[in-house]
Amino acid sequence: MMLLNLKYFFKMTQQNWFDLDHQYLWHPYSARYSQSPIYPVTKAQGVTLTLVDGRELIDGMASWWCAIHGYNHPQINQALKDQIDQFSHIMFGGLTHEPACLLAEKLVSITPDNLKHVFFVDSGSVAVEAAMKMAIQYWYAKKQPKKQHFITIRCGYHGDTLGAMSVCDPYTGMHTLYNDVLPKQIFVDPLTHDIALDINNMRQALIDNQQSVCAVIIEPIVQGAGGMIFYSAEYLKQLHQLCDEYQVLLIFDEIATGFGRTGKLFAMEYPAITPDICCLGKSLTGGYLTLAATLTTDNVAQTISENKPYAFMHGPTFMANPLACSAALASINLLFETDWQTKVKKIEQGLQALFICNELEKVATVRVLGAIGVVELKEAVDLANIQALFVNEGVWIRPFGKLVYIMPPYIISETELNYLIQAIYKVLSLY
Repeated sequence: MMLLNLKYFFKMTQQNWFDLDHQYLWHPYSARYSQSPIYPVTKAQGVTLTLVDGRELIDGMASWWCAIHGYNHPQINQALKDQIDQFSHIMFGGLTHEPACLLAEKLVSITPDNLKHVFFVDSGSVAVEAAMKMAIQYWYAKKQPKKQHFITIRCGYHGDTLGAMSVCDPYTGMHTLYNDVLPKQIFVDPLTHDIALDINNMRQALIDNQQSVCAVIIEPIVQGAGGMIFYSAEYLKQLHQLCDEYQVLLIFDEIATGFGRTGKLFAMEYPAITPDICCLGKSLTGGYLTLAATLTTDNVAQTISENKPYAFMHGPTFMANPLACSAALASINLLFETDWQTKVKKIEQGLQALFICNELEKVATVRVLGAIGVVELKEAVDLANIQALFVNEGVWIRPFGKLVYIMPPYIISETELNYLIQAIYKVLSLY
């Protein structure tokens, strides 16, 4: 009977397998029986997604910002083929392998000098969880076990697991219904771009909570899914000084900003400071496999390792998966081989055309940094409606809330980028 079922499965038409989506699958941030359209993809090549009906869409999202080299890249494909012929996975407890060692060396070499230790995890959310646990365990080792809380600024986003959710914006974020079960953290008012005011707000939070706070966690330069807000490097410089003054750790969440997205390899290069802990993810593997990393300093690693319980108490099953590490190595090497700075600069220049959207009544503001272009509307969009309009224009752009934004693959051509921008303007003009 099983053989018959398998034969049937492999003979299914494209429409058959697409029907299974509606029958069984639950998509992110959606109702189980949502009537919102789902678009079935049969091929992804370069910056183009091909739907089951043959329509082609220029991808402005880089699959939630991670496919920086586009899709089906031969160099990353080959790295995966080479690795899978050796082994696809081994546990990382008590064992090691070459891709993990080489990738750790690479990450240490391209990040600031003080970040010397790499802890691999499964995803960006788990990288944040690991960072938060490192900070708590650091102060436990320092005989200050009451320091278990975090300070962050409003409008931030750090992931969907419980610890990460606790440092996402509790009011305007995506997780308000969980507020009663999440650990209670300390939130500073949203950044106003008045640096003196913003720093004074942070200073007061540190003064009021110094005995219970282990770290400040923040997305440097760009707050991602919490609002796509850009802010100055000077704020981060002064924040770093505050953390030193009040003896709390500083965690940078570079999951969305890392690997060139803002115009610098890492956003922490803008203020030229090094956090105590740094989270990387998304673009790490070029969008091929899920992998993230939490990097830290000698001080944090040694303090945790030399005090009870003499180990960092975290260990994902698929930690340092060899296939994912191989993809990440290939992606990083490809980034440095292909003059990513020039590519991102050209995208930034091309994105200036988005400012034409300012003439539309429904647009509140437009902002651009590196390979990030954001059109903020005055009112939230109807996602299903506007998504269909974009697909009809031949582009894949997935807004959220009031934000229509693009973060395309770095390999996008000038013609393709212009097409994305024209589609945004046309849809917003009609919407």
